[in-house]
Amino acid sequence: MTDNIFRLVMNLYRVVFARRCFYAINRLLFNLSVRGMGILNDEGRNWTYTGEERFLRRVASTWRTPPTVLDVGAHIGEYANMVKRLAPQARVYAFEPHPKSFAELTRQADRHGYSAWNVGCGDRAQTVSLFDYEAAQGSVHASIYQDVITVLHRGQPIATDVQVITLDDFLEDHKLTKVHLLKIDTEGHELRVLMGLKKSLSLGVVDVIQFEFNAMNVISRAFFRDFYTLLPDYAFYRLLPDGPVPLGEYSPILWELFASQNIVAVRRGCDLGI
Repeated sequence: MTDNIFRLVMNLYRVVFARRCFYAINRLLFNLSVRGMGILNDEGRNWTYTGEERFLRRVASTWRTPPTVLDVGAHIGEYANMVKRLAPQARVYAFEPHPKSFAELTRQADRHGYSAWNVGCGDRAQTVSLFDYEAAQGSVHASIYQDVITVLHRGQPIATDVQVITLDDFLEDHKLTKVHLLKIDTEGHELRVLMGLKKSLSLGVVDVIQFEFNAMNVISRAFFRDFYTLLPDYAFYRLLPDGPVPLGEYSPILWELFASQNIVAVRRGCDLGI
């Protein structure tokens, strides 16, 4: 569709449908459209709806040597287990700061053959409070931002002190010079995790980054623009059930959608066939 035709259609729609009587219909269309764009498709942790399993299969098919995979915010190991199922040769390092979740992660790591680390990741090494529901500790919503529990999910929080490291330090300490895939799901803390990896990112160590962008970023005050600026050598994609779609040039109206979605950043020069 040419620009002139696009503007004509948009103007015609605005003239006809930008009326109060159509507001409910437009709101319904908006909610349907964002799901069609790969947003809010994570109900029930279904890997098919989120597109994560299909994408991981695509990435795994390009690995010619045993890959190194980091799973930051591993919870009880669902994603790490999927990596090992699709790529048994992968060296997986799973990070989970919550002690209750970590206990199950350890059992899963022993069963599936990867290593589990009872730490969080961030932009500097420190001890922080991790907040979770008082009545259901070890939830997928555990976050270092208390408002994730109290404001977004309207729960009663309980705090646990946890250790945080930087991934730059971890890679250096373990002499890891290549990360084929980094997955981050840290309930609003994703940008800080990447800020603790700046040295490695500048050296081209990390090929592919998958991270969540959602309502928690409102709490942590992290815009999509911040990720775009931090990762200038990466192309951004949003995961749909049948594969990733390129986001192209930064656009606030299309990128700054604070609702659950899986974003993939691929280092330019990496051939994933997407």
